[in-house]
Amino acid sequence: MNENASVFRALHHGRPPGDPLVLPGPWDAASARVFEEAGFPALATPSAGVAASLGYADGRTPAAEMFAAVSRIARAVSVPVSADVEAGYGLAPDELVERLLEAGAVGCNLEDSVGGVLVDPRRQADRLAEVRAAAGGLLFVNARVDTYIHGAPDIVDVVTETVTRARLYAEAGADCVYPIMAPAEDLPRLAAGVPVPLNALSAPDGPAVTRRLGELGATRITFGPQLQRGAAAAVGGLADRLLGR
Repeated sequence: MNENASVFRALHHGRPPGDPLVLPGPWDAASARVFEEAGFPALATPSAGVAASLGYADGRTPAAEMFAAVSRIARAVSVPVSADVEAGYGLAPDELVERLLEAGAVGCNLEDSVGGVLVDPRRQADRLAEVRAAAGGLLFVNARVDTYIHGAPDIVDVVTETVTRARLYAEAGADCVYPIMAPAEDLPRLAAGVPVPLNALSAPDGPAVTRRLGELGATRITFGPQLQRGAAAAVGGLADRLLGR
């Protein structure tokens, strides 16, 4: 088994409340090296951040360019790298797994919506099971649940709907579930209802915030494209200084 994949999987287990796994999201090789040198034990690329670094709008990156970017990031560091590959770019599960492993990724995010519409949860569970079967233990599968951003109007209780989907995905072999944009107050119910680690999205506001999310039930914390956007804003500040503004 890929040693980095085993290391990455182990990082998600045995964590005490208040000590979630914090995974910054590099958008290129240089940012990945900065995060590794800062001491983070693993990284998780954000598809929107990578897209911005390549000059694309979120969701518009060609698959070949996304995998190439992930490969450059993974080659640049020695820590495990998980890759956000959106909904999988329409690739068959075995091809998706092959391309992730060729890029050097030890894990992946797979979301359950396409074009802003939620996929049938059982169909998504079947796809996750096929990905898991193709990968064996070589990939840590983080199943993103998009009920909070693309929920149908007839969903009365979004927590119940999210837990229903998340449990199906866990039963299909997902190692972790990621109800993106779930508010902090929903995390205890979500964590109690799901038998695998829970990924929460956070603002990059420091240890007190991530510790609190961990206490509420999150095992893993990611930041989406927020770090890349912060870096872009800092470059904008440098540009202003060069122009004397």
